[in-house]
Amino acid sequence: MSDNQGPAPELKAGSRKRGQRKTGNKNKAVVLGALSATLLLAAGAGMVSAASLLQSPSGSKTLDMSLADVPAGRTTAVCPAPPRLPEGTATGTDNQFSPVSRSAKSFLDALVLSDASGSVPGSNLASLDGSAIADIAKPPAATQPPASGPPVLNAGVVAQRPAGDVTVVDADPISGQKAAVAGLMSYTASDGDLRGLAAAPCQQPVNDAWLLGANTALGRTAVLNISNASGTPATVNLELFGAHGQIQAPDSRGLLVSPGATRSINLAGLAPNEGQLSVHLRSSGGPVAATIQQSVLRGLTAGGVEVITPGAGAADSQVMTGVDVQDPAAVKSLADKPGFADVVPALQITVPGPVDAVVDVRLFGPNGQRALPGGGAVTAKAGSVTEVPLTGVPAGMYTVSATSDVSFAASSRVTRGLKAEDPVDFAWSPAAVRLGSQHVMAVPQSGTRFLSFGVPTGRATVSYTPVTSDGKVHKAQTVDIAGGTTAVIGVPDKSDGAAVSGYIVSAAGDAAYGALVLGQGDQPGVSVLTIQDGAAGHEKVQVTLGY
Repeated sequence: MSDNQGPAPELKAGSRKRGQRKTGNKNKAVVLGALSATLLLAAGAGMVSAASLLQSPSGSKTLDMSLADVPAGRTTAVCPAPPRLPEGTATGTDNQFSPVSRSAKSFLDALVLSDASGSVPGSNLASLDGSAIADIAKPPAATQPPASGPPVLNAGVVAQRPAGDVTVVDADPISGQKAAVAGLMSYTASDGDLRGLAAAPCQQPVNDAWLLGANTALGRTAVLNISNASGTPATVNLELFGAHGQIQAPDSRGLLVSPGATRSINLAGLAPNEGQLSVHLRSSGGPVAATIQQSVLRGLTAGGVEVITPGAGAADSQVMTGVDVQDPAAVKSLADKPGFADVVPALQITVPGPVDAVVDVRLFGPNGQRALPGGGAVTAKAGSVTEVPLTGVPAGMYTVSATSDVSFAASSRVTRGLKAEDPVDFAWSPAAVRLGSQHVMAVPQSGTRFLSFGVPTGRATVSYTPVTSDGKVHKAQTVDIAGGTTAVIGVPDKSDGAAVSGYIVSAAGDAAYGALVLGQGDQPGVSVLTIQDGAAGHEKVQVTLGY
């Protein structure tokens, strides 16, 4: 401190010498410093003592997190509208629609599972704006406690109801649980530009979804349909990925979808001439249900139609089953013709992050793994879509497994038809969720129908229980599946004399995945529907107290 002080004042007569004053000040400073240190130590001890005696402010408390019950809510599943021809130019975004071919038929199938006592929750069909269409089951007068022994299950069923627009399946909670609901829209046409088979499961609205497999190249039409069944406006942002990287489209953000409405967007207006297009949809406000109506027209010949639905979110492991591969030599011959490159079965990988993904791709059939020509190691570029042909393997039903140390989204293309002069069709098998204790799925009552279950590693036992159009739940059947194989099970037309309208599926053991594969018999139609997540059970959320 003395270095910062000015010169010492000059001494007056009668005062001590300059050296004597300096020494006295130094001694006094030492004494004062010692006293100050003693006082500070005492004060600090007092503060510590006070802190130990006085209660700290509530905002600084460390409290254990508690779990609060979340009441089970109403289950809502949104079923998409049947495919329709879009009107307007490809450079626009929002679309209007015109009627489809004269032979087009569209149906809705749905089922609502009872609780363990056999009480079916109150449920109904409604339009997107909430207008009632038909009851599935009246609310039970009183919920009965489950009897001892195995559960007594039945279901409310809607079978082959004509469908013309977006339809919502609503079901009340029962026994403190959300209702188990499933439904699907199926479409067939034997003439017109939208000739083929298309089907899509009814989906519970979400705020985040991945849709892979869109195509806006010449002769391809992709229309994104976003439906808002909630009472809250939804603001939707789209991330678009193509073969050469992420696509910056100014009109892809801040898309408003009003409550009870559907917004249709021609993706060619956002990402023109993209042969491989993935859409990552995020919604703030109300959750939404989203699909892509994809169709192909090669000159005057229909090239197929499909309703693309969301798959599992981006992760470091993805599994797709129900990937039905045609004769490889015939597929190659057709693909070599101009305009037919997309008839090849393929895996599409989208890497949303900034790091390339080295992906290990494997195919498992009923007899085990089949090697891909060139091996199964693929480098997928960051921020883009990579397509991996699934060629050179014998015809049959496969499960595709893809793993990496980088998160990615994936979907597999399935094709039908082997002659250039005849109509062909295609489908997409999106990444599936792991099967758990109870999944409910609806099936249509026409065409060919197969259940495909894949187990990449280990071993799993899958149980599938038919539900018929009269609401009865029949005897469960099981299949033991070795790791690295796919099990294919035909769906019968009837069970105990009644038409099969759905299944209850569960799995035990190692990870298993499932899908429903639909066909048109002697026609080239095909569609693949992955088994959806099961109904959420009794839920709790962590609550932290304080401020």
